[in-house]
Amino acid sequence: MTAPAQPTSTLVRPFTVSISDSEIDDLKRRLAGTRWPDQETVGDWSQGVRLENARSLVDHWQRGYDWRRFESALNRFPQFLTEIDGLDIHFIHVRSKTPHAMPLILTHGWPGSIVEFLKLIGPLTDPVSFGGDAADSFDVVVPSLPGFGFSQKPTETGWTVPRIASAWVELMKRLGYTRWAAQGGDWGAVVTTALGAMRPEGLLGIHLNTQYAFPAQIPDTLSPEQRHAVETLALYTGELGGSNHLQGTKPETVGFALADSPAGQAAWIYEKFQSKTDNDGLAEDVLSMDDMLDAISLYWFTNSAASSGRIYWENRSGTLAGPKLTLPVAVTVFPKDIPRLPRIWIEDTYSNLIHYGEADKGGHFAALEQPEILVSEIRTGLRTLRS
Repeated sequence: MTAPAQPTSTLVRPFTVSISDSEIDDLKRRLAGTRWPDQETVGDWSQGVRLENARSLVDHWQRGYDWRRFESALNRFPQFLTEIDGLDIHFIHVRSKTPHAMPLILTHGWPGSIVEFLKLIGPLTDPVSFGGDAADSFDVVVPSLPGFGFSQKPTETGWTVPRIASAWVELMKRLGYTRWAAQGGDWGAVVTTALGAMRPEGLLGIHLNTQYAFPAQIPDTLSPEQRHAVETLALYTGELGGSNHLQGTKPETVGFALADSPAGQAAWIYEKFQSKTDNDGLAEDVLSMDDMLDAISLYWFTNSAASSGRIYWENRSGTLAGPKLTLPVAVTVFPKDIPRLPRIWIEDTYSNLIHYGEADKGGHFAALEQPEILVSEIRTGLRTLRS
């Protein structure tokens, strides 16, 4: 399943992350000059990010966080740029040392990025070093969505999910892969589902930790599991849907608000980690401040608040009732995912369900929250595709 030892296309160029000292100094200056809002008038997070928590996160960003540490960690992985459909796409590409490893493309969502997959790359490409079996080895490709991270920002409309999926097909072809699999959560699952619907030549199957499998028409009579799904959908589109709505209608306005304020950028993403992780009261229960600030810093230094938010605007007609898929599909349901779907709807949508897993902990950001569980599920879920 593996390609030649080196990319055969001259269109693939090496890339190294390098943020200037002046940009880091500018960030710290802006953080030091933050004008804070009034404190919330409630004792919980119902009005959004709490002032004391935001102050703590921003103080750590200014005084304790080390971008160079994270930059060095990123640059330990082979990174590349390649132009596809008029846009430079940034990606990490790590080949396993195991012969005939399965090529796997991992797609992030929002406010995700390549950051969320960094802890998965080692166990997936070199399972033996992490207590696994060499037979479960993967070659791993981790692209940044258009307008995210170090991928180029579109300057015209039209970068919809199907267009992104088509770009991923070209990327895998350009890397020399003829048989491969795909995985994703959040928007990454939307792209991966689109790949499943397209069924391009060479795609063996997919793994999803977010499932878009609501029925087009919700039944009048619901089981407890189905009712929970509907209730979490209402939470997702209602109380927790403020950023989705704004980015789906006015992404440029969001960009104006966040491009000049790192504290604003931090609060915008911090709220998502707080509300959608499986935590005991604070996102910090499952994600360290450095974990969150790695993700936040990537958005800040690439000035991608507006360009990343446009994925909602470009695909605003989409629904959570995904297409019915017939290719092999493996899924993992995390208990605190929002929304969380019942097995019966998943089985109805994915007629060739080769694996159904239920994790015992974890929320919407599975790769960041529970990387070990997700690695195990990817290995198990896609194992039958190797035969």
